[in-house]
Amino acid sequence: MIIGGLHKSSLIDYPGKISCVIFLSGCNFDCPYCHNPELAKGRSLGSGFLSEDLIFDFLETHKGFLDGVVISGGEPTLQKGLISFCKKIRLMGYPVKLDTNGSRPEVISKLIDEGLVNYIAMDIKTDPSHYTSLIKDDCSTDDIFSSVRIIKESNIDYEFRTTCVKSLVNESIFNNISYWLEGSRLYALQQFSKTDVLHPELFRDNSDIYQDYEMMDLKSVANQWVNKCIVR
Repeated sequence: MIIGGLHKSSLIDYPGKISCVIFLSGCNFDCPYCHNPELAKGRSLGSGFLSEDLIFDFLETHKGFLDGVVISGGEPTLQKGLISFCKKIRLMGYPVKLDTNGSRPEVISKLIDEGLVNYIAMDIKTDPSHYTSLIKDDCSTDDIFSSVRIIKESNIDYEFRTTCVKSLVNESIFNNISYWLEGSRLYALQQFSKTDVLHPELFRDNSDIYQDYEMMDLKSVANQWVNKCIVR
C-alpha cells in the first residue's frame, strides 16, 4: 500500500459521519482539474509516505471519536493490498467509504461482495464517448460502464459525482451523463475551482467555471433522471 497522506478529521467527506481520510498515491487517469495533483503523480501530500502500522495505530487510538474511514486517492483500487487493508479497518469496527474513478470494476465488486465497503463515491468525469482523453492507462470505457452498473445494483449507500468543468462537461455532455445515470440514488455536482490542479496551464481564466445559477440549471436537468441531485 502506498499511503500518500492522512487527513485526521473531516465532517464533509463521509456523509453523516466524523471520518478520517486516507489518501492512496497513484492514478491511472489524467484529469486536468484534479485537486490532488501530487497523489495523481504518485507522490505524497507531505514529507513522505505513511506506513500501514501508523494508520492502524491512529485508528485504534481514535475509536470513539471517529465513526468512519474514507479511502481516497489517487485511485485506491490500483493498490494490490486494498482488499486486506479494508478488511483490517472493518474488523476494527469502522464503516468504510471508498472514493473511486470506477476503473477497476472487479475490485469494486469484490469489496462489495465481501462487505468491506459501506459507501462508494464514484467520480463520473464526462460522458462515455469522451472518457478516452482522460484515461492514462489500463482502463476502458467498458470498465466504467461495469462499475456504474455494479454500484447501482448493490445494496450499499453510494453516490455518483461530477466536477463540472465546461471544457469537459458542457450542457450536451451533461445531458448524456444524466441519462446514463438514470435511476441513481444520489448524484452530486461539484463546482470547479482552478486552484491547485494537475494542469493549471489549461485554466488561465475563468471560462471553465460554471456560475452558481448555471449549477442550479444542471441540477434541474439531472433531477429529471436521477432520484436526487445535489450541488456541493
